[in-house]
Amino acid sequence: MRGDTGGTIRSLLDRHPVLDGHNDLPWEARERVAYDWDRLDLAAGGLPTHTDLPRLREGGVGAQFWSVFVPSTLQGERAVTATLEQVDAVHQMVRRFPGDLALATTRGEVEAAWAQGRVASLMGAEGGHSIDSSLGALRMLFALGVRYLTLTHNDNVPWADSATDEPVLGGLSAFGREVVLEMNRLGMMVDLSHVSADTMRDALATTEAPVVFSHSSARAVCDHPRNVPDDVLERLAGNGGLCMVTFVPKFVSPAVREWDLEAADAAAAEGISSADFQAYTAFTAARRRTHPSPAATVDDVVAHCEHVREVAGVEHIGLGGDYDGVDVQPEGLQDVSGYPRLLAALHERGWSEGDLAALTSGNALRVLGEVERHAAEVAATRGPGLARIEDLDGTPA
Repeated sequence: MRGDTGGTIRSLLDRHPVLDGHNDLPWEARERVAYDWDRLDLAAGGLPTHTDLPRLREGGVGAQFWSVFVPSTLQGERAVTATLEQVDAVHQMVRRFPGDLALATTRGEVEAAWAQGRVASLMGAEGGHSIDSSLGALRMLFALGVRYLTLTHNDNVPWADSATDEPVLGGLSAFGREVVLEMNRLGMMVDLSHVSADTMRDALATTEAPVVFSHSSARAVCDHPRNVPDDVLERLAGNGGLCMVTFVPKFVSPAVREWDLEAADAAAAEGISSADFQAYTAFTAARRRTHPSPAATVDDVVAHCEHVREVAGVEHIGLGGDYDGVDVQPEGLQDVSGYPRLLAALHERGWSEGDLAALTSGNALRVLGEVERHAAEVAATRGPGLARIEDLDGTPA
């Protein structure tokens, strides 16, 4: 960054820190150190992960949705238990670093954390398999502090189609619509990353509150099913929702997307599905050593930010880097310290300080507040949802 641009961006981030939609550090902590935060000392810096406290500060990150993800290879009670362990890991992480992190569940608690100089720590569950088709389990995740649910991960759930699985329902089932409405009633954000385009459209037709895409980019710029089609981006304006642009190379770079398609074919030849998060991640990491991938860049992410702003409007864009959810990130955005480089590139493309403030956290704070307000409005007139999937959809597959 040029000196003048760097000073402008640093001043902006001091006033409007990044509220990022998705970071998979909790799963990394599970895999690397079995949730031992003494062994994964975030305060020390220099970790093999994309994320630690010094780099969060350097990147201007003031609030983070920590993903309490579990892979969809875990199903039923095993998925629920593993999700609870992930939630517990975030609570333990916040307790381990109380001078730097503060648990947050509301817009007010995010802003209070900022006033204390701490990084607000929110939680999002990544995949409807985490509730095992139970509205009671959904409510308990909310009670523990989870503030969004991604309706699917890489595989379909019995009540919603995924972007990366074969369609079964053509969107949401009757029970799936009940899940969305119960999330509205609770004040839990409906996250449409990972879901099929038809599920996106059904959710937008059902929801009473703004939705989010916690880590998705624009399909018109990079044709990947994990990205958002233009007709859905256009509907965000009427919904009040938010597309939090992600940095994942195969979602932002057409060249990396082509490499990944070839890798998926090679994996399939060895009996590995590209939807199997753990197995496919290991396969591509090994393949990259013999078949180097093209590199994504900051400019690729800029192209997605510009497209989402053009189609949805500047009031409907945020950031969801997906750090520690993939093994490689774009050049210049290799870890959580990279946000100022992206903001500087956008500033040089003509984004105003107001535009950048909306991108970093202004829009995400607005959506948090609107979802909370809707829940408060319906609390007096609507009790907990009692729907059961077996009654609405028949016996789950």
